[in-house]
Amino acid sequence: MAFTYRASTWLFLRLLGLAYFIAFCSLAVQVVGLIGHDGILPAREYVDGARAFVASHQIGADRFRLLPTLCWLSTSDTFLRSLCYGGATLALLLLVGIAPIPALVLLWIDYLSLSVVSREFLSYQWDALLLEAGLLAVFLAPPVLWEGRGARFDPPPVARWLALWLMIRLMVGSGAVKLASGDPTWRQLTALTFHYYTQPIPTPLAWHASRLPAAFHQASTAFVLGIELIAPWCVFAPRRWRLAGFLLLAGLQALIALTGNYAFFNLLSVALCLFLLDDATWGLRAPRPPSTGGRVRRAATLAFAVVTVPVSAAMFLGSLGVEFAPPPVAALADFIGPLRSVNGYGLFAVMTTTRDEIVVEGSNDGETWLEYEFRYKPGDVNRPPPWVAPHQPRLDWQMWFAALTTYENAPWFRTFCIRLLEASPDVLRLLARNPFPDQPPRYVRGTLYRYRFGQASWWTRERIGAYSPVIHLNS
Repeated sequence: MAFTYRASTWLFLRLLGLAYFIAFCSLAVQVVGLIGHDGILPAREYVDGARAFVASHQIGADRFRLLPTLCWLSTSDTFLRSLCYGGATLALLLLVGIAPIPALVLLWIDYLSLSVVSREFLSYQWDALLLEAGLLAVFLAPPVLWEGRGARFDPPPVARWLALWLMIRLMVGSGAVKLASGDPTWRQLTALTFHYYTQPIPTPLAWHASRLPAAFHQASTAFVLGIELIAPWCVFAPRRWRLAGFLLLAGLQALIALTGNYAFFNLLSVALCLFLLDDATWGLRAPRPPSTGGRVRRAATLAFAVVTVPVSAAMFLGSLGVEFAPPPVAALADFIGPLRSVNGYGLFAVMTTTRDEIVVEGSNDGETWLEYEFRYKPGDVNRPPPWVAPHQPRLDWQMWFAALTTYENAPWFRTFCIRLLEASPDVLRLLARNPFPDQPPRYVRGTLYRYRFGQASWWTRERIGAYSPVIHLNS
């Protein structure tokens, strides 16, 4: 019996378009503060450094592969905003089905361009997933100028299996790395005892979930591992089991979204799981539609698979601690690596068991210190955890990662402090409260506090010590 996947393909492309729209709109309101002319990590400085490097090494056209970004043309604040709003417009075209293949190609180029110059701020797994899924979607989308009302097209089988392979790597990889890491909290099923308050930006429901009994957390941890490791393999099972696998995977993503703010990650993960569902599952029993792939399209899809499958398989095995990358595959991985569109996945391989937060403080005399308040990350202990997804406040997220390492290993943090001393308006707009509204402070420092969910308040905290030295403009 031949299965068709018209409905799932149509819905996948719409959810992908929605994910792109969210990503570009979310970045648009932050991009100048993050990488603009007076931002934390100016794209201008990065591209200027790249220009000097390629000139000194006499690198020609290969520069566009090594640093694949449209920002070779410009790094002005206006251009960066244009990339964001242009991407949002292209995403709307994809949502309504206008020229899906050209729209997908341009969306991928646009998001890749921003990812390259944004560095740490666009380095999350869902950014990588959006690029990989977005490039793959070029081979799934129908070659039409407009998907008219009611139009549905069956994707090429090779492209559909590539989407399922990406889903398996994402889901199984997320479960397998937790066990392969050797982290005792996963092996002893205690990880969720810590997760709700140590994750980057919890929701209010995470506060309530953290108060559930330890036995519930252990059962939940086993449940998460079981779904991630087993449910994706339902792709090879009969229709009823594939539907069950989809419901389990989508349900897990819904629970994750209810207790944590993970931008568009959950939406995009569910979109990939749609390829577990054939048309009969949706109640569509029309005759098999004509193939959307001509000879050239089928050849291009097959060539794409030949390049990406060996590299992605090596990455998948590598994330599990199995080193298997023959020299040709390793060379191919190095060649296509700058495109950021074949990736390894595996969230929370090692569970953080404490939550340290960097509180940024300013002073004019070196004795009285006032705190800057961030919009979303924990600060004021009486402020509840926010609902912020699908928007991703990337500075707040990066502060969580900075607290996991040292000041010396987070060089962007020093630049951030300098921007506060300079009172950069674009950077200050990323914060909720500036305690120095009239003139900037003379000194800025980072102080480390340990946070936990509280009983009488949303949070409790205790001071650990200095995170950074005192920074001033003449230092």
